[in-house]
Amino acid sequence: MDIVLLFPGQGSQKPGMGKDLAEAFPIAKGVFGEVDAALGADLSRLCFDGPADELTATRNAQPALFAHGAAVWALTKEALFPHVRAAAGHSLGEFTAYHAADAISLPGAARLVRRRGELMFETGTARPGAMAAILGTTTTTIEDICQRASKEAGLVVPANFNTDEQVVISGEIAGVERAMDLAKEAGAKRAIKLPVSGAFHSPLMEPAVVGLTDAIATSAFTDPAFPVFSNVTADASTTSLAAKDLLLRQLTSPVRWSEEMRNIASHFHEALYVEMGPGNVLTGLMGRLVKGARTFACGTAAEVDKLLQMVA
Repeated sequence: MDIVLLFPGQGSQKPGMGKDLAEAFPIAKGVFGEVDAALGADLSRLCFDGPADELTATRNAQPALFAHGAAVWALTKEALFPHVRAAAGHSLGEFTAYHAADAISLPGAARLVRRRGELMFETGTARPGAMAAILGTTTTTIEDICQRASKEAGLVVPANFNTDEQVVISGEIAGVERAMDLAKEAGAKRAIKLPVSGAFHSPLMEPAVVGLTDAIATSAFTDPAFPVFSNVTADASTTSLAAKDLLLRQLTSPVRWSEEMRNIASHFHEALYVEMGPGNVLTGLMGRLVKGARTFACGTAAEVDKLLQMVA
């Protein structure tokens, strides 16, 4: 059995995440405890009990999602590792993927994603921006819509290519709002503002690059044990140098998720795609990107048990 690991990004967090894992498995409790110690904060309490608004804050959501994904992986690693052919993560999830591939330690990754979240929040506060999901097909390309809106109102770019009918745009508030109107004029079914604290994956994140460069440079990376596919290139990354470079570039680059997933599927035709963390956003996208793709969302104690039975 070939397995591809998928790790979700910001937006999948929810109060209660990982609580049943920590109660059922000492290993999972240990992962959350180690992340708490690395951050000097009671992040596990936020994951388990909320409140939702505090958990959703970028500086908390990113390490929380990392901790949950890392806990699921710790519980299943022994059984799954011989079968894993590749890993990928959506935005923040790419950091979790590198941890799963033994490229960065648990405390090192926890501190790095916490710093990333802080930098992104600070940048979004200093230079407010917005993001919006464009749903449905448009008669004009999203790139052209963003170019026109940038000229007419304010800078806006494609940020996440999730599926052929779901693209997220990011940029200055006026530019995003103008692009939403243009997208609806071009036939989009819906254009929905997203509840985020900044214009992620856009040039507006440029001020965070210096801080993230320092954080990545001082984080110990080794070559990943299996390929980690990149949001930036949609191709496999196999060295620590590439990992550091791509994780930095990801901050201001679009997430090319649809191309990335189809590229993985072209390499591993019969793979089982296992999403590790809360919810099933990525397995849902996979079903729309690759016809007949086998997927399994694994974020609860019951799902961990079921996954281990499947692999056995």
